[in-house]
Amino acid sequence: MSVTVTTWYLEQTAASDLVPAAEPPAGQEVRIVRSGTPLPEFSRFLYTAVGGDVTWTDRLPWTYAQWQEHLGRPGTETWVAYERGTPAGFIELQADGEGAVEIVYFGLIPAFRGRRIGGHLLSYGLARAWDLAERWPECVPTKRVWLHTCSKDGPYALGNYERRGLRIYDTTVEEEPETATPGPWPGA
Repeated sequence: MSVTVTTWYLEQTAASDLVPAAEPPAGQEVRIVRSGTPLPEFSRFLYTAVGGDVTWTDRLPWTYAQWQEHLGRPGTETWVAYERGTPAGFIELQADGEGAVEIVYFGLIPAFRGRRIGGHLLSYGLARAWDLAERWPECVPTKRVWLHTCSKDGPYALGNYERRGLRIYDTTVEEEPETATPGPWPGA
């Protein structure tokens, strides 16, 4: 059985394209912190907790060494949103060495969706993509930030990206095998 999947590719080509979201309400206690120590266990936790219900499966077979290698690449960063000390979601950035930064993954753990954290985290992550070379001297200054999202992602993903100033530059439609969502504990 297959499913039709639409994928949208979006980009910003200047830092001034960013349209920040409002911050969460004052009493919500949301902080965004860079994960300063590349830790495969933590990154895999975020990946499965956020993507388990929207069929993120490409990294599930990765070994510890593959996670470690990926996270240790210059210009790769994970920024984590915390609400009252609990991880709520993350955004992963990856520079390509030529001035493009990809938002590889972005999302919230299901319990934190709909609480005005996503727009704030995306805004913050986009700003960090634009100033990434300040933290990574071996990277060239950012000229472009891009990502892709698809019809399997949450219903508000595309709108959030567009409201933050990302513009669609390409769209594809493909048939993919239907895959069950693995949840945060694949095989459990």
